[in-house]
Amino acid sequence: MRVIAGSAKGVKLLSVPGKTTRPITDQVKEALFNIIGVDMEGKLFLDLFGGTGAVGIEALSRGAEHAVFLDINYRAVKIIEENLRITQLHPYATVLKKDAFAFLRKLPKQGFDFVYIAPPQYRSIWAKTMQTLDENPGWVRLGETAIIQIHPKEFVEDINYTNFSEFDRRIYGDTMLIFYERTLSE
Repeated sequence: MRVIAGSAKGVKLLSVPGKTTRPITDQVKEALFNIIGVDMEGKLFLDLFGGTGAVGIEALSRGAEHAVFLDINYRAVKIIEENLRITQLHPYATVLKKDAFAFLRKLPKQGFDFVYIAPPQYRSIWAKTMQTLDENPGWVRLGETAIIQIHPKEFVEDINYTNFSEFDRRIYGDTMLIFYERTLSE
């Protein structure tokens, strides 16, 4: 696993020991950034369920202004911090050892341009996370994007949200990316 573009291009990232995280492949990460746009200049990025931090670090490497990483796992938090150090992107990041749901239930001090959601698989955590975001949508700036990374078998059709609308969905082997735009509720 490595950073594929930007200021930290080519830097190899550390993995979290064990099977608690599911790292994103370089192919999926590249496709993700091609879809959301490679110009991250000035963007704010929230990486929920951070794992290794690979996606938020990719955003920072491509010019994002700041990234916030959350993970409840102590080892994952330490790996994110180390990956930020070896990429020299730590000045542009905040790493929090927090529960994502407790975090999202609070009123946000600011909205993010991108919220990346790649939770543990097969527990419907992605749907619970989107529901929590829908109930407190200020975490995502109006017109900006929430991105889900799950196994295709986890996806459930016909889930409707008040403040988000799906605008793209892609499958890459055993990884599905779903893109939601923050919209005005009626």
